Amino acid sequence: MKHTNTNTNTNTPLHLHHIHHLPTQIWHFTESNFPTFVLPNSAFGFLGALSGPALTTSHTTPDLSTLLPRLPLIILFNWALVFIFDLANQRLPESIQEDHLNKPWRPLPTNRITADQTRRPLLATIPIGLGITYTLGIWQETCPILILTWMYNDLKGGDELIRDGIIAVAYGLYNIASLKIACTGDEGEIQPSEKGYLWTTVISGVILTTMQIQDLKDVAGDRTRGRQTIPLAFGEWWSRWSIAGLVVGWSVICMWFWGLEGWVWYVVIGGVGGLVVGRVLTVEGDAAAWRLWSVWLMVLYGLPWVGGLEWRGLV
Repeated sequence: MKHTNTNTNTNTPLHLHHIHHLPTQIWHFTESNFPTFVLPNSAFGFLGALSGPALTTSHTTPDLSTLLPRLPLIILFNWALVFIFDLANQRLPESIQEDHLNKPWRPLPTNRITADQTRRPLLATIPIGLGITYTLGIWQETCPILILTWMYNDLKGGDELIRDGIIAVAYGLYNIASLKIACTGDEGEIQPSEKGYLWTTVISGVILTTMQIQDLKDVAGDRTRGRQTIPLAFGEWWSRWSIAGLVVGWSVICMWFWGLEGWVWYVVIGGVGGLVVGRVLTVEGDAAAWRLWSVWLMVLYGLPWVGGLEWRGLV
């Protein structure tokens, strides 16, 4: 079924009277990625810094009063870069067609903005994003993130089986940058430690092997654009059972990595992971499975802090 699309108009300018709608448009572009991307990445940085010596070069555990002022900056970084990604992604003709099926509430399928009106803000947001991240001291992570955004969208890497690899690397860069922003204290310059980088790599492995859960809810739209996702390339049955097994396996590996022995943590992590497994195997409710997966990720992100508490005999 073809959709008549007025968003391909390349001659319609973005007038000044549209500016007062900008905050609402930003939210509509990033709404679906805020709870599943911005918040988990921000949690990684905040909880990682809160763990102190577990992931950073700090010799002490920072107070919440020290870290909380950094939280808005962490969220700003993740939100700004996700906004750039979403502008680049959602303006493409095949993305508009896909969103008519998978996410019809987005700005372009609902004709609230055209593809060309989306491209023009992208020209401004990239240098603004670079300026923000340079000020925050994380431009080294931002530049490859922008390259990966280009590869995923304009070079169609998001339509190939390498898409999960691109996403996993991007997550790693977002996470380590979030941790860098959160690192602060009175001891001088604090940075992620070697174990901080190792933990970031482990989490990227988790994402690489289980990120396919997001594709289950988008099968209809992905099929129309010829996208090669794991559920489409290998079948939904194989994808669902592999996700279930990997969620269980990674839960155990991550608890072992942090040396957690208390049964309560196995109940908590196993419980959230079990909800993901149960939802993904029921076939229905794939959008809920995707959101639960994001919650499971944030639970894993809290393990360095929990491990530090056990090590200090506080729990």
